[in-house]
Amino acid sequence: MAVGNDEDRRVADLDRHVADLDRHVADLEKILDVTRALGVTVDLDPLLAQIAAAATDVLDCERATVFLCDHAKGELFSRIATGMEGAPIEEIRFGMDKGIAGEVATTGKGVNIPDPYADPRFNPDFDRKSGFVTKSLLTLPLGGHNGKIVGVLQVLNKRGGPFGDRDERLLSTLGAQAGVAIERQGLLEQYAVKQRIERDLNIARNIQQGLLPKAPPDLPGFEIAGWNRSADETGGDCYDWLGLPGGQLAISIGDATGHGIGPALVAAEARALLRGTLMQSRDLARVVPQINDLLGEDLREGTFVTAFIGLLDPAKSSVEYVSAGHGPLLVYTAADDAFTEIPTHGLPLGLMPEVEFDPPTHVPLAPGDMLLLFTDGFFEWSRPDGEQFGTDRLTDVIRRHRDLPVAEIIALVYAAVVEFSEGTKQADDCTAVIVKRHSTTPS
Repeated sequence: MAVGNDEDRRVADLDRHVADLDRHVADLEKILDVTRALGVTVDLDPLLAQIAAAATDVLDCERATVFLCDHAKGELFSRIATGMEGAPIEEIRFGMDKGIAGEVATTGKGVNIPDPYADPRFNPDFDRKSGFVTKSLLTLPLGGHNGKIVGVLQVLNKRGGPFGDRDERLLSTLGAQAGVAIERQGLLEQYAVKQRIERDLNIARNIQQGLLPKAPPDLPGFEIAGWNRSADETGGDCYDWLGLPGGQLAISIGDATGHGIGPALVAAEARALLRGTLMQSRDLARVVPQINDLLGEDLREGTFVTAFIGLLDPAKSSVEYVSAGHGPLLVYTAADDAFTEIPTHGLPLGLMPEVEFDPPTHVPLAPGDMLLLFTDGFFEWSRPDGEQFGTDRLTDVIRRHRDLPVAEIIALVYAAVVEFSEGTKQADDCTAVIVKRHSTTPS
């Protein structure tokens, strides 16, 4: 009789073992199915919803929530939960130093609580607000491929009793797959954002480059060239020339604070305002204050544009100009082989309303003379020891190459700055305009 009982027990034990194996295989098949699904999901919210749904299915529990780590802010947040009629919830955010989820995210160690209301770490506020009753709780970290915690997976209310060792193992296996999937998706989203930004920057750069003059102006007795290279995809520097009735040529160069898309928009607005006002009036004493006030209405505090605005009159071989905080401004006098710094007239444009500017200055240009307009990206470019290129080196380059075409002079100046920099990155936009009176009058 005892032998028969032993045999019955062995058969029963074998049946239980087979049942456990079947259940284990079924659980693994579920996790494998989830892993396949996670591999093809391309949006974050559906991915999180799949993870939460898989957790409730595999562990046979009432609810699951995925919390993601925002390491930059030191916070956890969640937009997806199951067990609340299957619908997404409003985003929840809290510090990583708060609650059980915060503890798991910070320590990287799971927490299994069979009776949450008896645990001082449990916060029952959400239960009180939602009407949900948390009876058991299991929370495990979600790690990426390099072990960095990317989130927390929390499951509530195991059907039939508290969560056990088997549940911890299953959730850990699922969490390992989910963590890598979340990390992958985060990288994909970052890449997509980067691609979109680069595409937008390319559009902005093309627009900005399209605002620059397409060719040098054809002005009898003068040679003029302009050049620009931004520190980023777009920049705050600009230059322009505009033929006016009567034969005058408006020449401008500007430098908006900073570099990038914001300053590029400011520079574009300044250019548009300048063109519009100059078509109405040639009186720089009126034009410049008007541009200053119009620009100041649109710019935020601390944003401004330094600008040179000049009118070249070929009949008089002179330039009348106003400089709104833009300098140094240089004139090369061929007869003396000398450089002179000419004055500025007031504050940058847009900095303060109703600013008074000094009267315009007239600069005569004799044969061989040059008006030299450069932005501070040239002068202030530093080499590794901090020394800046400065005006002396710039004038030395111009003096050595004064007989070359002005476009080549600008190119040689930039090449000299790059060589001087010893490999330091261009930190600011570089823009230049040179106006040169021909040494002899063409026949």
